[in-house]
Amino acid sequence: MTQPETTAEDREKELTARLKAMEQQMERLTARLGEGDAAIHGAGTASPANNAGYPPEDIADVSEEVLNWASRTSLLPRLATLCFLLVVALILRTITDSGLINKLIGSGIGMAYAAVLMIVGWYRYGKQSPLAPIFAASGAILMSSIVVETHTHFNSLPLVPAYLTLMATGIGMALISRQYNAFTPISVGILSMCFAGAAIDYPHPYFPYLSLVLLTANLLGYFAAQLKRCSWLRWLVLFVTMVMLQLWGVQIVTALRKGRAIPPELAISWFLPVIAFFAATYLILGLFGIFRSGTEKMSKFDLALPTLNIAWAFSTAMYVYSAQGGSEQTLGVIGVLVALYYLVVTFWLARQGIEGAPGAGSFAFACGVLLALALPAATGMFTISLPIISLVAICMAIMSRTWGSGSVRVTAYLFQIYCCVAMVIAFKGAGPAAMDAVNMLPAGLLTCIILYQYQWCRWWPPTEGYSFFSRFDAHDRSAVMLLLAGLISGFYMMRIALFQTIALLPAPMQRDAFSSSQSVLINCAAIALILFAFLRRNKEIRNVAILVMVVGGIKVFLYDLMGIHGLPLVFSVFSFGMAAAAESIALGKWQKQPAD
Repeated sequence: MTQPETTAEDREKELTARLKAMEQQMERLTARLGEGDAAIHGAGTASPANNAGYPPEDIADVSEEVLNWASRTSLLPRLATLCFLLVVALILRTITDSGLINKLIGSGIGMAYAAVLMIVGWYRYGKQSPLAPIFAASGAILMSSIVVETHTHFNSLPLVPAYLTLMATGIGMALISRQYNAFTPISVGILSMCFAGAAIDYPHPYFPYLSLVLLTANLLGYFAAQLKRCSWLRWLVLFVTMVMLQLWGVQIVTALRKGRAIPPELAISWFLPVIAFFAATYLILGLFGIFRSGTEKMSKFDLALPTLNIAWAFSTAMYVYSAQGGSEQTLGVIGVLVALYYLVVTFWLARQGIEGAPGAGSFAFACGVLLALALPAATGMFTISLPIISLVAICMAIMSRTWGSGSVRVTAYLFQIYCCVAMVIAFKGAGPAAMDAVNMLPAGLLTCIILYQYQWCRWWPPTEGYSFFSRFDAHDRSAVMLLLAGLISGFYMMRIALFQTIALLPAPMQRDAFSSSQSVLINCAAIALILFAFLRRNKEIRNVAILVMVVGGIKVFLYDLMGIHGLPLVFSVFSFGMAAAAESIALGKWQKQPAD
């Protein structure tokens, strides 16, 4: 007999009854689990040995985190895929090495296999597959390895196709990264192209062709930085580029100095144009990097690139050009003109209206470095170049206030410190070159310019918007280095004057008199500084006066007392006593006076 059809109400009652039965069953299961957990915890409290077989909760959590990470990153599938791809490559290599197929054919098959891997990687990126980076990166690395080995060991791949294949690999990886906004393909492509290009025929590659590969790597590095901040990648490519081009210059100079014929792979006529082209390229890339940063924080690579570029390019060009017998003065003049161009770029960047004038300090520092390298060659006198750099520094300091740029102001400080240190090195000793009366002119100019810049810094302290000073030196205490630099420059100016005066005395007296006069000069400077500080109530100059007195004491008791005798020694000790007495009186009265 057929059962009668149930109505909707009957079906609803039946479902309700089943749901109630399931709820009751769930309650019974929950109660049983609770009793089981209580029994386990009780047993664990009574006997810790019973829990010895179970892992601690934190260890279990760590293992779960590791497994979750491996799952999220598809670690195991990627490792497995990499192993299988490597197995295929090793099989092809084994077949080629065994002689079953021609080496040229085997290399072609290997390169085709690498190209297929890159194409598969591009296809899988479109499918958002986690294995896409493995295929693309394996293809790029395998292609570079096959190109190097085929050309270097098998001699079956000509040089031009080898370099073109490397460039095509890097560009292909860059296109994949650009299409899918992925960083892995372009980074692996750049590194593979760069290092494989440097490895071909090392250490005697054909440098003009290698330069094209390195130039492509640098340009792709700039585009890689647009996808992701990858300063490490650009630093690496820059380092390889500079090393390989420097190797080119060293080999040219070595051949010239030994009088040998220049090998064709050195292509000496291409060296200076290639260096100039790379310098111009880095200049443009540096400007693009500054514009790309905008108001955001600039990368250290973009900040350092103008200085590294111009210092490396000029020194390398001077090294090779002078070895060829070229005029250093001509190259020095060209360097000065380029430095002026950098100065123009500095002004242009500062007038873009962006707060803090980002990038202006970087190009200003590069201008100073190039002036320090090129001016001595252009003028023929190292000492004459120092006041020129000092004048540029004070102009930059004044303009930094208009631009609101703390980096330009700090750069002006560094220029003056460099001028002082360079002058000390140039005027060291008591030889005719150091003690020439003509040297009083640059030393005197440096003294006036640096001391004026120090006073200007105290007239116009940095505002709160100056990034460097607001973070590291809110009170502009670093400007005291200008005061010390000015005093040192003045000391060397007076030292030359004393030497020229003492030269009129009999020869036996000149040595002791010259040493004593320098001590008297230092101690007199300490007296003048402490009196000036006391009258102006200037604690900064007071501290400098104490430092100068300490220097005078070291000079008197460690050098004069051991090395000179007679009346010069009396003057040295007496001058230090006067300096100590003057500072003692001034400091005593200073403490008694009420604070301002």
